[in-house]
Amino acid sequence: MVPRMPAKLGYAVCRWLGGLVYRFNHPGRANVERNLQRILGPACPPQEIQQRARATFNFILYNYFDLFRLPSLSAATIEKLVTISGWEHVEAALTGGRGIVMTSAHLGNIEIVLYAMLRRGLSIAIPVERVEPPELFAYITRLRTSQGLKLLPIDGPLIDLIRTLKQGGVAGLAGDRDITQTGPVIDFFGYPARLPDGHVKLALRTGVPLVLGFSRRNPDHSYHTYFLPAFHLPQAGTEQERLAAGMNFVVTEMEKAIRQQPEQWTVTVSIWVDEAHSTDHDL
Repeated sequence: MVPRMPAKLGYAVCRWLGGLVYRFNHPGRANVERNLQRILGPACPPQEIQQRARATFNFILYNYFDLFRLPSLSAATIEKLVTISGWEHVEAALTGGRGIVMTSAHLGNIEIVLYAMLRRGLSIAIPVERVEPPELFAYITRLRTSQGLKLLPIDGPLIDLIRTLKQGGVAGLAGDRDITQTGPVIDFFGYPARLPDGHVKLALRTGVPLVLGFSRRNPDHSYHTYFLPAFHLPQAGTEQERLAAGMNFVVTEMEKAIRQQPEQWTVTVSIWVDEAHSTDHDL
């Protein structure tokens, strides 16, 4: 039903559902409001925080709607919906022939960054978290792989990430949510947060460039995706120093991107380690 729903109606339904989720998902709402408060600063009025948090749930539902209808969209339609800048940075990073590690944040629609690359002939593999029940995970996997994306369950072997790089492809890892809870605690928007470091470790291990890309949803529900110049980990220094340099680059650029569209940062779980009462709770 959803794939056949007209876009205008679908987005209207998403706004209605977003309002319900915002109203009744108390832990998720608290986490989103906390995220926004830390991004916008303590001087931001509570009313603005609430308005932006309400919008965040709209964006989350918009992203699900786009995912559900993705298999039914033609390549031409997807091209019209997405504008890209900075593609030359991706091409330059790929000239070494060893692939790239691609990192993004759950900003705008992270899927769009990946599909923008898929549409240009790149092979992409990403680790994903299993969701329950298994039937739902299987359905979402079918949707996400409908355009050629390769998904690797995070609780299984990730050797295919290395294989993808050796074949000149893209290993994609998010930089703003540490699913395994094994990453370092890093200053993020001025507060300690636990963030993943697998993307930097993979680039360090393989010697491939690290490329950041972000997307934003426009008012007409089209997207703009942009890629930054590749970051090459320093050759000098200890492994820990090189890892720290990569993490500093990723965190700094994520902060810049998220500050531009904070309500489009669709993270509904707590990543902060200084909040004793924060709640891990997905939408």
